[in-house]
Amino acid sequence: MKTGFIGLGIMGRPMAKNLLKAGVDLIVTDLNKEAVKDVVAAGAQEGTYEEIGKECGVVFIMVPSGDITKSILFGEGGVASFIKEGSIVCDMSSVTPVESKECYERLKEIGVGFVDAPVSGGETGGINGTLAIMAGGDQKDFDALKTYFDIMGSSALLIGGPGSGSVTKLANQIIVNNTIAVVSEAFVMAAKAGADPVKVYEAIRGGLAGSAVLDSKIPMIVERNFKPGGPIRINHKDIKNVVNTAHAIDVPIPYTAQLYEILQTLKIHGHMEDDHGGIVQYFEKLADVEVKKVD
Repeated sequence: MKTGFIGLGIMGRPMAKNLLKAGVDLIVTDLNKEAVKDVVAAGAQEGTYEEIGKECGVVFIMVPSGDITKSILFGEGGVASFIKEGSIVCDMSSVTPVESKECYERLKEIGVGFVDAPVSGGETGGINGTLAIMAGGDQKDFDALKTYFDIMGSSALLIGGPGSGSVTKLANQIIVNNTIAVVSEAFVMAAKAGADPVKVYEAIRGGLAGSAVLDSKIPMIVERNFKPGGPIRINHKDIKNVVNTAHAIDVPIPYTAQLYEILQTLKIHGHMEDDHGGIVQYFEKLADVEVKKVD
């Protein structure tokens, strides 16, 4: 049977293209018709939710929120109205574990599998097929999806039952976004003190302060390149999900709560479409300095 792919944004488009390159027979759709046209030109077929439900044994979803995922599946004319028993839906969006569990239970009632499988690696990982995929659901459904995961990512792990992938992604977002914030604070201090941020980076990257975040974001920051691989808009949503989920299970998260206020400030100042390396701009505004290459 064919495979469906719904959501062709910054992440979904390159992921779908990698599936096509590997010979997967895809039916795709998205509200952005330019994105659809681009993926169709790469070999996909455009389809409706009805066509995807009826013709596809596996359906991937990669959209900005859990509300959108639920609308795609269970709204009027949604995929779940047409999907065949025995099919599998894989939501690779970043959503809350409660939303993932709801999708799992509602699809289970009609004999359809559901795996929550959010990713880490940003646009670069999506393009290169090196995403880290963290999954929650039933083992048999994960096993059926593993061939696809191996095309889109360099690692895929089943964490546990439904919602486990979404929990893991929230933990990932706590670490990534707080690390960007701490790196930003450190380099703003160094720049204000008159140090060359490029040399500071070169001096510390091989030590204990070195990280994938440091290597990914500082070269972008010093070039003032905030073209999004992972836009603040998406991370703002993810961190809000973290705060809501943590509060619901009585977990205090003081650092991440402060981070959410930082992202909220950046939203007010019009930075939602910047890469999340643009978190540095919050700290730069406080100190009245820019982290950039020294002429």
